[in-house]
Amino acid sequence: MPLRTWQTTLCSFVIAGALVGAAGSATVTPALAQGPSAPADFTAIARERMPAVIAITARQRVRERETAPALPEDLPFREFFRRYFEERMDPREALGAGFVISPGGHVVTNDHVMGNAEEVQVVFGTSTRGPVRLVGRDPATDLAVLKVDPPPRMMVTAWGDSDAAEPGSWAIAIGSPFGLGGTVRVGVISAQSRDIRSGPYDDYLQTDALINRGNSGGPLFNARGEVIGVDTAIFSPIGGNVGIGFAVPSRVTRSVTDQLIRTGWVERGHIGVSLQELTPANAQALGRPNEMGVLVAAVEPGGPAARAGLRVGDIVTAFSGNPVESGRHLSRAVAAAKPGTEARITVFGDGRTKELA
Repeated sequence: MPLRTWQTTLCSFVIAGALVGAAGSATVTPALAQGPSAPADFTAIARERMPAVIAITARQRVRERETAPALPEDLPFREFFRRYFEERMDPREALGAGFVISPGGHVVTNDHVMGNAEEVQVVFGTSTRGPVRLVGRDPATDLAVLKVDPPPRMMVTAWGDSDAAEPGSWAIAIGSPFGLGGTVRVGVISAQSRDIRSGPYDDYLQTDALINRGNSGGPLFNARGEVIGVDTAIFSPIGGNVGIGFAVPSRVTRSVTDQLIRTGWVERGHIGVSLQELTPANAQALGRPNEMGVLVAAVEPGGPAARAGLRVGDIVTAFSGNPVESGRHLSRAVAAAKPGTEARITVFGDGRTKELA
């Protein structure tokens, strides 16, 4: 059968995104990489980074209701017992960790550690510090920033490149599992870009460095002692750690915490579409020669995408010159873009490819 020909047309629109140039490609000859030798142990990293890691205790009182047992009508103090079982405030305590990212005392932790805490206590080593102020939180990425009064000669962590943390590279977790402050666990990066269905922007590092209750919010270091992630969650079919832990990568953490410190909230890009993964059947029905891209299921009236002419049934194949692999991939790319700037989206619709900007 004859080859199909796809036209390329250009039009423009402004979305909440930033332009990213597409990188060129070249053919190279494979060679053995001469990487740095593995450290004999991790005592230096533990000794140097431990002072920058804190233990966090967040307390709140939770309103709970209990069902009262059947009580005889003539029971003395019947009304007292009825009120006791009807409603009471139970104390709850969340344990977590955090790490210092600025000389001014800014601390990164997990949003779920904070919850609706009425009282927060942080401990540097054996010294309790206070007061503690919540600077901002971002439930979408489970990150929060606190502000503490910095102790003298406070250690500050350094950011590493989470994108360079390849599977098999070292991962060192420091935290306070079960309240045991200053606990060091060593493992490796097991995988990158994991989606654990916890939110719209899931992009976790997976590690087998053991993470338990009290590690949440603590740093994950590389072999150079740089923070490459924030320990956040574990997967466990038995309730205990089975060596499958997840950390928010430093690439995401830096962007979010910078905004929280600067404004107290996180602003994300938005183009106004609902997405659906492209199936082989959908691709064939729409005349798409392959399954690369994501299907537009709905368009927000009056939104940036609608104003540009994006329609239901279009297939988004690239954003800012980078191929779109899935709906999750596109959502993260759009969210990371700076609101108010122009970006280019390549779409396939009506049998041809269009580039919208």
